[in-house]
Amino acid sequence: MAATEATKAADEAYDVIVLGAGPTGENLADRAHAAGLSAVVVESELVGGECSYWACMPSKALLRPVTARSEARRVPGLKDAADVALDAPAVLAHRDAFTSYWKDDGQVRWLDSLGIDLVRGQGRLAGPRRVVVDGGRVLTARHAVAVCTGSRAVLPGIPGLAEARPWTSRDATSAKSVPGRLVVVGGGVVGVEMATAWRALGASVTLLVRGDGLLPRMEPFAGHLVAESLAEAGVFLRTGVEVREVRREAPGGPVTILLDSGDEIVADELLIATGRAPRTEDIGLDTVGLAPGSWLDVDDSCRVTGVTGGWLYGVGDVNHRALLTHQGKYQARIAGAAIAARARGVPILESDRWGAHAATADTLAVPQVVFSDPETASVGLTAAAAERAGYRTRVVDQDLAAVAGASLYADGYRGRARMVVDLDREVLLGATFVGAGVGELLHSATVAVAGEVPIERLWHAVPSYPTISEVWLRLLEAYRG
Repeated sequence: MAATEATKAADEAYDVIVLGAGPTGENLADRAHAAGLSAVVVESELVGGECSYWACMPSKALLRPVTARSEARRVPGLKDAADVALDAPAVLAHRDAFTSYWKDDGQVRWLDSLGIDLVRGQGRLAGPRRVVVDGGRVLTARHAVAVCTGSRAVLPGIPGLAEARPWTSRDATSAKSVPGRLVVVGGGVVGVEMATAWRALGASVTLLVRGDGLLPRMEPFAGHLVAESLAEAGVFLRTGVEVREVRREAPGGPVTILLDSGDEIVADELLIATGRAPRTEDIGLDTVGLAPGSWLDVDDSCRVTGVTGGWLYGVGDVNHRALLTHQGKYQARIAGAAIAARARGVPILESDRWGAHAATADTLAVPQVVFSDPETASVGLTAAAAERAGYRTRVVDQDLAAVAGASLYADGYRGRARMVVDLDREVLLGATFVGAGVGELLHSATVAVAGEVPIERLWHAVPSYPTISEVWLRLLEAYRG
């Protein structure tokens, strides 16, 4: 039965039932099917999920013209030509194309090509290994049910906020026009990226942050460099402030933001980018002894703990291990392999922390790129996190602008690199890069961290000259003295 033909059938039993057809659910179903198990995916919205339509793809489509123009402005021969306003309608059309115009036909065809069934509707657990779709169709799982329903934006309990109908991340990436005045609340990835994009597209942007800086989960210098760049772009950044109340007198009218300082800001739109919650509030968790709306506690194979029989898996954002699309897909590969192994009675490699059935990278080697201007890229532990974890470390910093490849990349290049070394084992615990184009540097660091490559061996990994990656040589030289 193909994905496009999934109607009610006499046999409603599958080896694996997947709730959620985002990248995580798609990959888990693919891995299970590749291992010889039958799989069905249940989806209440669009196949492809948050990443394809409201997060990764549309946000990066909005940001790429911004960074391209910024870099061109610093290249001899292009400076004058690039000193123009972005064509906002063209950028938004580019964004629309990358979301497939919010249609999932292509993703459905992909499932169909694999022979994975698709059932549209809201799937809810109804006891062990049972899923009911929209109160009618009943599916049963021979081996596993995998919850891959992702996360959603959370609105804090600020008086008047809900009534003001603010933007969440979905609205910010799918808006059809540029607001004249935009207030962004939150200094994390969504706040920084959307402030960058909409300011470049012509909005007057104010960024409000409760803490003392941006990107608080990264090395402090990352937030400092991004804040400098945002200020130069004309973003009004205010730190150490909280929103006390929000008022919007008429739908679509101006919104007034009252701060704890007593100041008032009037804007056309307000984006709240302050947190996420699991989409588990309406999937029947109570029927298996779990609290609706909760994050799912899982082991390293992504199997939910505390559920009798070990048939329930929580994969991707819902387990709160690492809320990133690529980590969800990684977990899906791990969980899919574990489900298949358990179905065949093959021993799980629980003792091998880097084995086929353990999502170890979630805690030790998570890579992330913030597509700000400049880019920020990091993997593994920050210096502060390594210290909290009890490692004996040495931190090595380098000015990226001092590397020949960076000076060729752009005039006035600004950036910084850091590696955190475990002195007892002499391997990398983490690395952070800030600067134009550094996202493409990150995978080399990810390989070094996940592979626990000894520093003495990295010395023999010769970077090409003249590239920005030569910063690796500078970092290693500084470490070795």
